Amino acid sequence: MEISIQGKCMTVFLDGEIDHHTAAPIRKQIDGEIDRLKPKLLVLDFGGVTFMDSSGVGLVMGRYRSVSACGGKVEAVNLPPRLYQIMKLSGLEKIAGLRMAGERP
Repeated sequence: MEISIQGKCMTVFLDGEIDHHTAAPIRKQIDGEIDRLKPKLLVLDFGGVTFMDSSGVGLVMGRYRSVSACGGKVEAVNLPPRLYQIMKLSGLEKIAGLRMAGERP
C-alpha cells in the first residue's frame, strides 16, 4: 500500500489481497493519516487489488465515516469489474463515488 498526498486529497494505492487478515493493518495506517491530515477527498485506488472479500467493503464504509466526519468525501477508483459489482451490490455507491478501471471521472 502506498499513500500519496496532494493538498487536501489523499490517495491510497491498494494492492494484493484485502481480506479479514490484511484489512486491519490497512485500516490502521489509513486512519492514522486521516486523523493527521483531515483530507477533503479520500481516493482508494483498487487497481492493484487481486482479491477482495467483504472486508474490502467494510474498509470503504469505515473510511467514509472517518472522512465524512471532517466534511470530506470518498471515492473508490480503478475497480476491476468483479470488485465494482461487489461494491455496487453492497450499496456503496450511495456513500462513495465508484469508478471501474479505465473509467474517467
